[in-house]
Amino acid sequence: MGKRLVWTALTGLISSTAQAAPPAPLPADQLDWAPWGDQAPAGDLCGGRYIEPGYLLPEGKTPEEVLSDSGSAAYGNDGETILGGNVVLRRGESQLESPRVRVNAARDTAFADGPLTVRYPGMLVRGGDGQVSLDSDAARIDDAHYVVHDQRLRGDAQSMQRLDDGRYRMTEASFTTCAPDSRLWRLVGSDVTIDREQGFGTASNARLEMGDVPVFYWPWVRFPIDDRRQSGFLWPTMGISSDGLDYSQPYYLNLAPNYDATITPRAITDHGFMLGGEFRYLFGSDQGTLEGSYLPNDSGGDSENPNDPDNAFDGEDRWYIDYSHYGRFTDRLDYAMRYGAASDGRYFDDFGTDFGEQDTEYLDRLARLSYQGTTWNLDARAQGYQRLEYPLDEDDRPYYKLPSLTANARWDQDNGLYQEWNSNATYFWRDLHGVDSDGFWEDEETGDMRQIRLREAANGSRVNLTPAIGWRGQPSWGFLEPRFQLWQTNYDLDYGNRDTDRDESLSRTVPVYSVDSGLIFQRDVSLFDQDWKQTFEPRLYYAYVPERDQSEFPDFDTDERPISWSQLWSPYRFTGADRVGDVNKLSYGASTRFLEDDTGRERLSLSVGQSAYFSDRNIDIDGDPDTLPDKETDYEDWYRATRDRSPVITQLDWRINDQWRSRYEWFYDPDRSKTEKASAYLQYMSPVGHVVNLGYRWQLEGFDPSSDDDDRLNYDREDFDVSFAYKATSSLDLIGRYLYDNTNSRDLETLAGVQFNSCCSAVQVVWREWVQDNDTANTISDDYTDRGLFLRFVFKGLGGVGQNTDAYFARAVPGYEASQF
Repeated sequence: MGKRLVWTALTGLISSTAQAAPPAPLPADQLDWAPWGDQAPAGDLCGGRYIEPGYLLPEGKTPEEVLSDSGSAAYGNDGETILGGNVVLRRGESQLESPRVRVNAARDTAFADGPLTVRYPGMLVRGGDGQVSLDSDAARIDDAHYVVHDQRLRGDAQSMQRLDDGRYRMTEASFTTCAPDSRLWRLVGSDVTIDREQGFGTASNARLEMGDVPVFYWPWVRFPIDDRRQSGFLWPTMGISSDGLDYSQPYYLNLAPNYDATITPRAITDHGFMLGGEFRYLFGSDQGTLEGSYLPNDSGGDSENPNDPDNAFDGEDRWYIDYSHYGRFTDRLDYAMRYGAASDGRYFDDFGTDFGEQDTEYLDRLARLSYQGTTWNLDARAQGYQRLEYPLDEDDRPYYKLPSLTANARWDQDNGLYQEWNSNATYFWRDLHGVDSDGFWEDEETGDMRQIRLREAANGSRVNLTPAIGWRGQPSWGFLEPRFQLWQTNYDLDYGNRDTDRDESLSRTVPVYSVDSGLIFQRDVSLFDQDWKQTFEPRLYYAYVPERDQSEFPDFDTDERPISWSQLWSPYRFTGADRVGDVNKLSYGASTRFLEDDTGRERLSLSVGQSAYFSDRNIDIDGDPDTLPDKETDYEDWYRATRDRSPVITQLDWRINDQWRSRYEWFYDPDRSKTEKASAYLQYMSPVGHVVNLGYRWQLEGFDPSSDDDDRLNYDREDFDVSFAYKATSSLDLIGRYLYDNTNSRDLETLAGVQFNSCCSAVQVVWREWVQDNDTANTISDDYTDRGLFLRFVFKGLGGVGQNTDAYFARAVPGYEASQF
C-alpha cells in the first residue's frame, strides 16, 4: 500500500521577492561521494555513491561517555578546556571533528571552530563554526552542508540546528537528491526542517529551482526523505486543451499502517467542480478499495466524441462509485465483493480517460463465495455489470445472474479412468425499458424503431448438468483419451409482456462423444553445428455431437466460437450453455519441436492441422436445425456451416536466438485458395534493453462470427504494426509505434516518445494520435481521430507531475520494460 508522495500546501508561480540563499555547495570529495570509475554497475545514472566511513574513535562504555583525541590540550582562565590539532570527540553515535574545540567548565557544551565535521548514523554535516551539546543530541552549525547517505539526500544551509528531539532545523537551506556535481533541481526554503525519525521534511517560503531558475513556489511544503507514507498534498495533475483547464489537487491521508485515503478536488472548465476520493484498507487476508467522485450540476461542455451531442448533461449531477473487496475465511474458502455504478454511460469518456485512452466499457457488480477442495469446487455468486455506452441500446442491456450456483468435482483412478460432475444453476434477469409487447423500442440516436430478438427477450432460470466419464492412457510415447459427456439443460422462462407462443419450460439432452489421441517420436539431430532433440507429434481427434432443436431456447450468455487451433481439438462450437452445436468431425495434425540438447529449451515449434466435417453444422446462434444461413445474403455464414473441411491452420513459434524471436499463424482454405486469417510477428530484444516489434495481421470479413453486430467487421482487415524502444544511453529512451489500417488506408495510431532518466529526475514527452471507433467496429463512418501531447516530470525524492505513461508503453511496445523512477 506504499506510495511515493509529495505534499504541497499551495502551488503557484514564483511570487516571493525575498529568496533564500543557501551557501555554495562543497566539492563532491568532501561529501563522502565516491565515483564508480571503471567499476560502475550496469545502468548506473549517478556516476558514484555515498559511502559512510567508520568512526575515528571507539564507542564509549556508556552512551553518555565522551571520548576525545587531540594534538594538544590546555585549560582556560574560566575552567574551560581548549583542545587543538585535529580534535575528535565522540559521544554515543555522534562524532565531532574540528581543528580547535573549546569545552566549557560545566563540560556540557563544546564550541568548535570551522571547518568542522559532525557525523551521525547515516548522516554527515560539514560547516563553519558550531557548538555541540555533550549531554544531549542538540547541536548548531553555521554554513552547513549535509548528506543523508542511504536516501541519497544532500543540501546546504546558512545555519543548521539539531534539536533535542532529533530533528534538524535549517535556515536559508536547500534539499536535493542530485549527485554533488549536478544542479538539475533543488528545493530551497527560508526555514527547512528534516525529521529522519518520521521520514519527512518541511519548508516555508519554498521554491523549486532547475539550474538557477525558479520554476515553482510554495508558501509551505512537506516532502518525503524516504519511502514511508505521510499525509499531505500530492503533486497536482493538470491538463490544458482548447476546451480549457482540467486541474486536480489530491490530498493523501496516511490514516493507519493498514488503511489510507486520498481526497482529490478537481476543477474542469465547462463542467464545474468535482470531488473525488479513494479509500484503501488491508486487514489480515481481507483487502479492499472504495473510490468514486461527484460533480453537482454539470455545466455542460462539449463532447470529445463528435457523434455525441454537446451539453448533453447540462444541469445534471454526475458521479461514479466503485467498491471492491477480497478476503479469505480459510485457505480453501474465499469470497469477493464488487460494486460499480456511474451516473451515465459517457461519464468515463468525459472525465475518466488516461494517457492510453483505455475505455471503461462496464462496471462490475459481484458477490462471490468460492470453495476450492481436493475433489469438489463450489462457487456461489450474484453477478452483473453496468454497461457504459451513451446512449445505451435496450438490446445491449446486460443480464444479471441472481444467483449463479456451480458445483464441480473430479475423481481420478490409478488405471486412467476418471469421472466428472459439472453443474450450474443460474437465474438470468435484465430490466428492459420502453419495449412494447412486440419487442419494439425507439433508438435514441436515430429515432427508428428497433426490435428485441425473441431469444433475448426472456428472463428465467437455467439448470445445466454436464457429467462426464473418460479414460486417459498416457505412456511416454503418446496418449489416448476417449470421453463421453452428457449435457442436460432445463429452462423455466418468463417473457413478461412480450407477445409470444413460445414454450416457457424447456429441456435439452445432448450427448457429446470424443476420442483424442497422439504419438510422440523423438530423435537426436545435428544442425548448424549444434545438437538438438527433435520431436514429431501427430494427433488425431474425433468428435460427434448430434443436433437438437434449440430454436425456442433463449440466449443468455452464448456466442459462437471462431475457428482456431484449440477449436480443432474441441467438440464445442459455442461459449456458454444456451447452445450446443452439432458436430461430426475428424481433426488431424502434427507438431514438431526442436529442443536444445543441453538445456531442453524450445527453440522452434511448428504445428499444422485441419478438421474434416462429415455433415453440415445446422445449429447456429438461432438454434434452428432445419435452416441454414442464406447463401445469397450471408455467404460467409453459409459457407462456414456447410464446408467439408476447415482451413488448414499453421502455427510457427521460432526463437531464432536469445535476441530474435518470431511467431506466425496462417489459416488457409485450399478449396477456395484463399487465406482466411494470417498474422506474422517478429521481435528483437537486446540485452541492453532495445526492443523492435514488427507485426502484420489479416482477417477475412466474416471470419469471426462472435460478438454483437456492431462489433463484427464488415470488411477485410489488414493491419501493419511497428513499435520500438531504443535505449540510446542509460539515461535516454526513444519510444515509438505506428499502426496502419491498410484496408481503409488510414493511420490507426502514431506514437512518439522521449524519456530522459537521470540520477535525480526524469522527463517523459509523448505525442500520440489515434482513432476511436465509437464502439462500432463494423463501420468506420463514425470513427474520429484524437490526439495529445503528454508531459511528465519526476523529481526523485519529491514525486512526479503529469500522467504516468509506463503502463501504456508496456502494452504498445511488447517487451519494453519501463524505467523505474
